Amino acid sequence: MISAQSIVALSSGRLPAGIAVIRISGPQTRFVVETIAGGKVKDRVAVLRRFRANDGSVIDNGLVLLFPGPGSFTGEDVAEFHVHGGRAVAMKMLETIAGFDGVRHAEPGEFTRRAFLNGKLDLVETEALADLVNAETEAQRRFAVQNAEGAQSELYSGWRRRLIHARAMIEAEIDFADEDDVPGSVSDAVWSDVRTMVGEIGHHIDGFHAAEIIRDGFEVVILGAPNAGKSSLFNALARREAAIVTDEPGTTRDLLEVVLDLKGMRVRITDTAGLRAAPGKVEAIGIEKARAKARGADLLLLLEDMVDPVDAGAVPSDAPMLRIGTKADLVGAHHLASRSKDYDAAISTRVGAGLADLLDEIGRRAAAEIGNAGDILPSRLRHVELLNETRGFLTSALSGHGQELRAEELRLAADRLGRIVGAVDVEDLLDVIFSQFCIGK
Repeated sequence: MISAQSIVALSSGRLPAGIAVIRISGPQTRFVVETIAGGKVKDRVAVLRRFRANDGSVIDNGLVLLFPGPGSFTGEDVAEFHVHGGRAVAMKMLETIAGFDGVRHAEPGEFTRRAFLNGKLDLVETEALADLVNAETEAQRRFAVQNAEGAQSELYSGWRRRLIHARAMIEAEIDFADEDDVPGSVSDAVWSDVRTMVGEIGHHIDGFHAAEIIRDGFEVVILGAPNAGKSSLFNALARREAAIVTDEPGTTRDLLEVVLDLKGMRVRITDTAGLRAAPGKVEAIGIEKARAKARGADLLLLLEDMVDPVDAGAVPSDAPMLRIGTKADLVGAHHLASRSKDYDAAISTRVGAGLADLLDEIGRRAAAEIGNAGDILPSRLRHVELLNETRGFLTSALSGHGQELRAEELRLAADRLGRIVGAVDVEDLLDVIFSQFCIGK
């Protein structure tokens, strides 16, 4: 698809910066480059030029690179101007380029959208590119790179190819059952492969929780009775005074969250209101929020003051739990040794005892939940929804009657897989997906 208009945008980070990268894509690209740079530019070679505005005045000295289509990111002619990263310089370059006929400022994600429409990326690779841009941890980066390089797309496309082949074989058996060149009784082999595929898709769907942890974080919730040391632990993990710490019970009324990077994994720690019976009206709201948060946690830290233990009551969650004894520095060595068997860990936030081991254990559990980082996992809820529909159609095909109806179930299943990668009927998704990108991407 060749666009009628060219688009331009700042593709580098926030200004001011050392270098600003301004990208243009579309049919006017070469003319714009040769006009501003004052002459022809060799393809795919960085050239130092003096850039001039329409009135002939010098804007800046910098590098320009020209990538002719279709061998470019968008599939169109693409160029990049590398200029000094001052706001005035970048804005003057953008103003000058957008002043050419047929050139306009890009909308969010429009460069990537053109790459998709020109067949340079499929929809799953496009979403992975957005994840790569937004990656904050090493696990997120690895996950996004794997999908951006096509591993996830190849899995879905491979399943789709198998379904198209299966449908072709079934329809061939229906239409040409008496012909000598059609293999006899292909049904057994076809339906055996479909049954195998149902299991493969189900196993893949089961990996979505691991993908959620990679993208959104491993959810750790701190629970305990009032004054058990929850906010002190929260502040120690956050390495700042994020929560108010006092001797007055019920100080924490709302949920407080901090995000940690533990060995390349995103971990979200949430401080909650103290659990106790007969709280005040406002405190009761905080306790209900704490219980609701605990129900969705990946790991609970149940804290208890070893000096003055107070029962926090029933924990409203089936999530794995670590029992943590706090204020270890106030407990005598003999008493600490006798009580340690009651806890998974004993800590002191005042002197820092046990905190490193606790962080290591949280990191170990997060890594166990993610599993093998090399596994191909569904990275979006829409993938899971379409995969569940695919599995439903395949299950119906396996249990159905009449080859024609069963072949139609195969067609519907292949259609759902095609929608994941953008091979069929995804126009209604495009605005949502590409709006997540920054302007210059």
